[in-house]
Amino acid sequence: MKSLGNPYDGDTDLRHGVSCTCAGCMTDAGKLTAESVSRPAMSSDDMLERAVESAVVRSMFGHNDLSRRSFAKMLGGTTLAAALASVLPIDKVKAAILDDIGTPEKTDLSVGFVPITCATPIIMAEPLGFYERYGLNTRVIKTAGWAVARDMSLNGEYDASHMLTPMPLAITLGAGSTATPFLMPAVENINGQAIVLHNDHRDKNEDVSLWKGMTFGVPFEYSMHNFLLRYYVAEHGLDPDRDIQIRVVPPPEMVANLRAGNLDGFLSPDPFNQRAVWEEIGFIHILTKDIWEGHPCCAFACSQEFAETHPNTYGNLLKAIVDATQYASAPEYRSEISEAIAPTNYLNQPVPVIEQVLTGRYADGLGNVQDVPDRIDFDPFPWHSMGVWILTQMKRWGYIEGDIDYAGVAERVYLASDCATVMRDLGLEPPAETYKSHVIMGKTFDPAEPEAYVESFDIRRS
Repeated sequence: MKSLGNPYDGDTDLRHGVSCTCAGCMTDAGKLTAESVSRPAMSSDDMLERAVESAVVRSMFGHNDLSRRSFAKMLGGTTLAAALASVLPIDKVKAAILDDIGTPEKTDLSVGFVPITCATPIIMAEPLGFYERYGLNTRVIKTAGWAVARDMSLNGEYDASHMLTPMPLAITLGAGSTATPFLMPAVENINGQAIVLHNDHRDKNEDVSLWKGMTFGVPFEYSMHNFLLRYYVAEHGLDPDRDIQIRVVPPPEMVANLRAGNLDGFLSPDPFNQRAVWEEIGFIHILTKDIWEGHPCCAFACSQEFAETHPNTYGNLLKAIVDATQYASAPEYRSEISEAIAPTNYLNQPVPVIEQVLTGRYADGLGNVQDVPDRIDFDPFPWHSMGVWILTQMKRWGYIEGDIDYAGVAERVYLASDCATVMRDLGLEPPAETYKSHVIMGKTFDPAEPEAYVESFDIRRS
């Protein structure tokens, strides 16, 4: 939606995206503004045609938007359109591309989701019409937890599913299940989690060493929640396997277990962190963005068999997810989205609870109102370096053993090229590289040296 501007207009920047730094996209907080994304109402067909035309025009300038804009300003939009049409029949090219997009082999789809805010793009794509835009009749199915989501996906009862970013890696490697090639072409959300403690532990908020002997919940073994909690307590000198207990608890059961005293705290997906505050049972100790700014959490995944058997369906489903993810990244749509995903068949949560998560203005349970706009954000690009980091933590804590081809596995599962292609089709600008360094609690992770990174930790199993 944000990149469907007129490609012949020299004042229109077509590079908009989650990380866009152009003047039209930036506020003081570095976020997209309502003015920068406003566009006249367009039908689905008009949007698709405009996206194709934009891609064709940009390709003629080598995808260098500065060159396109400079040329458009020099000639004027009408003259530029006529000049390009004189050397390339753009209308015929558009028609050929649109005809070649491919009709989905299967239109009736079942896509699983666990009811958490991380699943926002997959959920909202149903009520807000993103699946329909790409010719799909998709039914999103609420799922109790991640073991069920994995098993339903492996059994073929789900065509695709909302998964935690470590899950496709684990399934592909046969960690916790039968080895089955799985693909993850898109991340759904970054950040968006928190560590919550029961109100009885307010005296332990400032000193993590006092957590020794406490019991914490995480939603699944192969989850960023598990690996971030382990990383966090280990950096504070606690062994997560010996000094605390970590239990797997489905997200919808987190708050009830905290209330019952079965858990002292949890590192959970939202909205259950905020729900614990809402019900005056717990408080937010730390947001996971303050452990690792921009960390991945959940994703869209499917089996390799599904993608190969239904390539057009897979492509259109990926487009719907990336399109919805990009829409969710704009702060001005967050209230609308909160209402769309609140009903019983989706998150089954009060709208104010969801809004506090999505807008980042929230009560922390300690008497403060915090304003953190990027408490949760949405960026579809599956960095290979993130996959490598996850594999290092699986190795560190003994979930996988032996020699690991870190980059090979990450690149086989995290389909950055598929995501990049779809992003370009939608007028977005994907990253030029698929690896980068990441900083977690002040320590830099170099994806080129994964084994050395694992061995650099004093507290580990491997």
